[in-house]
Amino acid sequence: MKAAFIISACLAAIAPTQCIAQSDFYAGKRITIVVGSDVGGGYDTHARVMSRHLGSYLAGKPNIIVQNMPGAGSIVATNYLANVAPKDGTYLGVIQRTMLTAKLARLEGVQFDPMELGWIGNLTTETGMVVSWHNHRVKTAEDLFTYELIVGGAGVAADTEATPRLLNAVIGTKFRIVSGYRGNANILLALENGEIGGLGDWAWPNIKTRRPDFLRDRKINLIMQLGFDKLSDAPADIPLVMDFAKTDDDRKVLQLYFAQKQVARPVVAPPGVSAARLKELRSAFNAMVQDKDAIADAVRSGVEISATSYEDVGRVMALIAATPPQIADRLAEALKPR
Repeated sequence: MKAAFIISACLAAIAPTQCIAQSDFYAGKRITIVVGSDVGGGYDTHARVMSRHLGSYLAGKPNIIVQNMPGAGSIVATNYLANVAPKDGTYLGVIQRTMLTAKLARLEGVQFDPMELGWIGNLTTETGMVVSWHNHRVKTAEDLFTYELIVGGAGVAADTEATPRLLNAVIGTKFRIVSGYRGNANILLALENGEIGGLGDWAWPNIKTRRPDFLRDRKINLIMQLGFDKLSDAPADIPLVMDFAKTDDDRKVLQLYFAQKQVARPVVAPPGVSAARLKELRSAFNAMVQDKDAIADAVRSGVEISATSYEDVGRVMALIAATPPQIADRLAEALKPR
């Protein structure tokens, strides 16, 4: 399955002049963006860029703040959005992409239905990388099946834990996960200090923009690409995770899980927000992600904006909803903490 099959239309086709909101609902109000991860990581950075620019495209120019709510790979934050946060459009969320399949995977503690969330859009797409520290014995993808690689995790539903757990169960790798880190910033510190040997899933854009010294100084080994298609700007000899699927069902489970990479930074509203308010927020989001100042701000902040619209998120959600029961069961079993 090609990524283009899942995400076929991007925001380049949307004219900014069609995206300006006209309601005065937000005049004098404040919007809170709840981030399902700790301060300093990619999700937090994207949310802060959004907080500085989204209000410009909402009539009334509301003040926008960011509230970090880490825990269980965004389960805590998404539960809050679904069950506690006001449903009037004054609370939004930037949640980890694994929340798209959280119910399907039967993750413990999930008190929301992803299909009922108000999808606003997606700030970027990405492919992940398995990496190890430069002096670790695991230096190639083949080594992952022979030697143990200790990796840091930031919650049962976070990519840093869920991806290596999935790969262990589906293709037979030998990751050992050390859980309990608050976010990627802490995991990277642990990597440099020798507490862990690598990361089971680290976004390629974040490697390039946030720690380019790791690439320049060859501090890490790039081991496996995590997505549907090989990256055009990564070394060509790094194999793709799909190459290691042994059966058709293996491939379908991997495709289902890595479909989330096409919605790498989902932006949501709580269920129950009115259709008119969602339309207003989506229009503002569509305009913001094409704004040159917002794009430049993202680059300065060390992240990229390669956004897709809420319709594109809906296509991924439709793929998830259409998952055959046996593939859903296999995914749930593979992601179960052990």
